[in-house]
Amino acid sequence: MRTARTAAAVTAVVALAAGCSSSGGKSGDDGADGEGGGFGGQAAGTPRLKIAMVTHSGEGDTFWDIVQNGAKAAAKKDNVEFLYSSDKEGKGQAELVQTAIDKKVDGIVVTLAKPQAMRAVLGKAKQAGIPVVTINSGGEFSTRFGALSHIGQDEAVAGEAVGDELNERGRKKALCVIHEQGNVSLEQRCAGVKKTFRGAVENLNVDGTNQPGAQSSISAKLQATKGIDAVVTLGAPVAAVSVKAKEDADSKAEIDTFDLNAEVVRRLKAGEVGFAVDQQPYLQGYLAIDELWLYKTNANVLGGGKPVLTGPAVVTEKDVPKLAKFTARGTR
Repeated sequence: MRTARTAAAVTAVVALAAGCSSSGGKSGDDGADGEGGGFGGQAAGTPRLKIAMVTHSGEGDTFWDIVQNGAKAAAKKDNVEFLYSSDKEGKGQAELVQTAIDKKVDGIVVTLAKPQAMRAVLGKAKQAGIPVVTINSGGEFSTRFGALSHIGQDEAVAGEAVGDELNERGRKKALCVIHEQGNVSLEQRCAGVKKTFRGAVENLNVDGTNQPGAQSSISAKLQATKGIDAVVTLGAPVAAVSVKAKEDADSKAEIDTFDLNAEVVRRLKAGEVGFAVDQQPYLQGYLAIDELWLYKTNANVLGGGKPVLTGPAVVTEKDVPKLAKFTARGTR
């Protein structure tokens, strides 16, 4: 795996407790069970905390299962009760954050895919004295909305890395598939591709929660628009859909994607996907819970006012041997 040339160095800070020995696709349990390769042994001796994570995940998005697995591992280590909920609509996500505030949680982890919908409720969290860490999306709004820090990747830089990679592969015309219309991070990815790619880029909006419909839309676009030699998907589940759409359209376009899961790694090995951009979702979940625990127990804050970067890194078939076992267990 190679870190994108245009990206800043990845920052990964993991603090282990003294005495210590992955919408998402499915809703997390209220208790931290350490699934997904979590830490074993005794939990931290610090007071029991309750931390809520509220994301913009749509149904069936396996990316968020990996985020949850990281969060659960940190929660088990840190003696934290972990509460997970999600809603792909900004209004619904804000209501879930309000529910967490009403429960008087000790901390909130939240995504800012539709930031303006979250501004008011995060102000209420601040008034209630509940610390917030943002992850994954909307990093430029994080400190503005009162969060301690943001953990994720710079989406524009990640898009630029994809454009560079497409250039190296000699591609001339790319289709950038946005699976959640209005998500600022997805729009930034496609804009980044356009910035560095020397060929033409066209965006296509599909509903990522309706895989048959998305497949049909991508297939129709490939049939109607000549010369598309690269399809860039912005999430791992859409990559699998695009492989099928390519077959339906009898297209020779290369399928490339943001994000990893076990199926993408399998398709990389089979040559059905050219490359993937990894932002380490497990690390996003893990570090967010760990930071809130550190803040509550030791007044620590990560990042020094800057985002804590977990990516991007370009992954190809050469990386499959070292990643396959981790994606299979839901930690990469």
